[in-house]
Amino acid sequence: MTLPNSPLLVELKDLSFGYGDRVILNDISFGIPRGKVTALMGVSGGGKTTVLRLIGGQYKAQQGQLNFDGQDVGQMNTEQLYAARRRMGMLFQFGALFTDMNVFDNVAFPLREHTKMSESMVRDIVLMKLDAVGLRGARNLKPSEISGGMGRRVALARAIALDPDLMMYDEPFAGLDPISLGTAARLIRRLNDSLGITSVVVSHDVDETFQIADQVVVLANGKVAAQGTPESLRQTTDPLIHQFVNGLSDGPVHFHYPATSVAEDFGRASA
Repeated sequence: MTLPNSPLLVELKDLSFGYGDRVILNDISFGIPRGKVTALMGVSGGGKTTVLRLIGGQYKAQQGQLNFDGQDVGQMNTEQLYAARRRMGMLFQFGALFTDMNVFDNVAFPLREHTKMSESMVRDIVLMKLDAVGLRGARNLKPSEISGGMGRRVALARAIALDPDLMMYDEPFAGLDPISLGTAARLIRRLNDSLGITSVVVSHDVDETFQIADQVVVLANGKVAAQGTPESLRQTTDPLIHQFVNGLSDGPVHFHYPATSVAEDFGRASA
């Protein structure tokens, strides 16, 4: 078992998980260091978001362990799991804001739901979190009145409202313009360092993610294909990692789904 004073906040040990006969993660092991930004990368369907769900306890490992601060998430009872989740923040892919609430009430929601703070204290905390993401002046706007990038920042303010130990980001850069994307990336890094939290970022954006990550874990074919610093992965000679990092069409990951030859298929159609 991981000790509470371990340098790893999250540790996957010989973990396997799948849906029916389809294996998603096959006997994988890696750790997420405290106070660092860890990026989970790899091709679509490689199990990155599944890892986030395993950390949050939505899924349970079928084999092996997933430890959060020394405790096996899969063995937690309901009370222990809820306590662990209160130490986690989650930024969903498209923000998932409550559309009938304004910006202020979206950020205030977890404080009102999980604490007994006075409204004056809730107000102060909400304004501080909105100020941290540059949106204190947008407190009275509805989600429909702000841009997608701003909505993602409101969702981030909501996710850090309870001062989590662990922040998880599921494709935080998807659908953002270059300015919003760069702003979001720098914000993730700045909040991680200023708040002293641990961050896990699931992303396909190699350039922005490599700029903010301390370590990168690449998942492929149910395994950990590579793990290391962004610089070490850029210099790797592994064909799959080289193809992924450089966005190449030719390599171990094929563009075409396996099929019979073109000549055979078209010949059969014209026969």
